[in-house]
Amino acid sequence: MDSNHLSLIWVFLVLLSRLVLIEAQGIKSTRLLDLVIRDYTFKSYHKNFKTGKPYNINLPSNLTGIMVYTSRYRCGSLKRYGANIKEFQLKVGVDVHPCIERILIVTQNLGNNWSNIYYDNYDELVGYQLVSPVLGLLAYNSGADTDSNNQFEVKIRSPDKSGIQIDFTNYTSYGNFSKFDGRIKMCATFGGDGKVTLENEVAPNICGATSHGHFGLVVQSPLLPVRKKMRRWRVAFGCSVGAAIAVFLVGLLLIAMFVKVKKKARLEEMERRAYEEEALQVSMVGHGIRAHTASATRTAPRIEQNPRPPW
Repeated sequence: MDSNHLSLIWVFLVLLSRLVLIEAQGIKSTRLLDLVIRDYTFKSYHKNFKTGKPYNINLPSNLTGIMVYTSRYRCGSLKRYGANIKEFQLKVGVDVHPCIERILIVTQNLGNNWSNIYYDNYDELVGYQLVSPVLGLLAYNSGADTDSNNQFEVKIRSPDKSGIQIDFTNYTSYGNFSKFDGRIKMCATFGGDGKVTLENEVAPNICGATSHGHFGLVVQSPLLPVRKKMRRWRVAFGCSVGAAIAVFLVGLLLIAMFVKVKKKARLEEMERRAYEEEALQVSMVGHGIRAHTASATRTAPRIEQNPRPPW
């Protein structure tokens, strides 16, 4: 292989690495992150996956820090027997909808690097701090045809409030968890609609849920009152500045309109005076048309004394 081919290959590899880096930097949406993980999961999936056995999904280097496992289940068996998948326990009675035959359950552990993507995208967490990684539970259709059109997301539901349990026991050291001892931990459920639901633990370091989603443990930050005051002050200041700018612009508009009206009136007055001082009489014909007219006086005719002809 000559040097030209080696140079082309090197340029291609450099461009490919840059594209991978751009892809990683561009993932700022929680939904986009789920779709990327889904695509890599189905790329790794094959029909030899044993039912109920979790398989580790290898992710590219731009997603370092995320751990993903997947397991295949029959919908009916999942409802009759439940399942334990890593940190998630699905109790008997969980329902999957819609489900044709089989599903792939995907669990996510976003770790230290990617958990903040949820903190940044959910404003309701202002005043709270994550003390665990965000764990995700999602499911997708897994029929005989693995075409991308059939890789749609399905819903996991439980009639019991704690039908789905998430165990955070192995992550109590996340972010120096010990310094938060004494504060009440809350279970945060991150909804797909951009809202966060905070509830009490069902057991120490264990959260309960009635559906799939993403979950984490949070504690209230001691800076909450200050943050609230700063946020209110910023809102009030922004509203005041906006109102002042609006009043200023309206004032400028009114001044411009007043000056225009006065200027027009002054020009009309000057034209009227000019008309009155003209030597010839001016008559108005129609609207805005001036016509000069002469005086009505004319020279009187002279009558001849001898009307008879000279012959």
